[in-house]
Amino acid sequence: MLPKKNPKADLSKNSTTYFLIGLVLILFLTWRGIELKTYERDVELDRLSVMNDEDEEEVEETVIESTETDQEEIIEIEEIEVEEEVEDVEVPFAIIENIPVFPGCEKVSKKRQRDCFQEKINKHIRKNFRYPEIAQEMGIQGRVYVSFIIGVDGRVIMVQPRGPDKNLEKEARRIIENLPQMIPGKQRGKAVRVPYSIPITFKLQ
Repeated sequence: MLPKKNPKADLSKNSTTYFLIGLVLILFLTWRGIELKTYERDVELDRLSVMNDEDEEEVEETVIESTETDQEEIIEIEEIEVEEEVEDVEVPFAIIENIPVFPGCEKVSKKRQRDCFQEKINKHIRKNFRYPEIAQEMGIQGRVYVSFIIGVDGRVIMVQPRGPDKNLEKEARRIIENLPQMIPGKQRGKAVRVPYSIPITFKLQ
């Protein structure tokens, strides 16, 4: 009995060979697919690294453009003149280190400076004393206490007389205001204000 099919058309004879070829082909395609994805990842990673490099460069540029001054840069600062404040320090005549020097007492020893000062001021009062006519006519007499300050420039300031009559006070003020300029008193080498007071007696004969 003759076979119904042509022996050349029998596919089951080489099925194993075809199966192996197909398997190899699938493995090859799978491997190529894996390799292709890995390459794309590498490319993507390279792109990311480039982007990171660009970011770093931008950060560096920001630092370069900072306005901070260079250590070698010389900064010019305008000098500001500060005026020394003149302190109105008052030191009493009795305790000051160097009393005001009355004209004519410059060459006197320091021990005799106080005596010379009082002698000169009393002489000035006697020389310039004028009894007010109104006070004489009214028979007014008494003692006027005059306080004043010898300033840092040696001039007499802030004359304040206090006595029994305005006319006597006025004359006492005039006498003291006419005192000559002195060498100012000094405390620790600096000129200071020195308060002083003296009585002027007005007595009718």
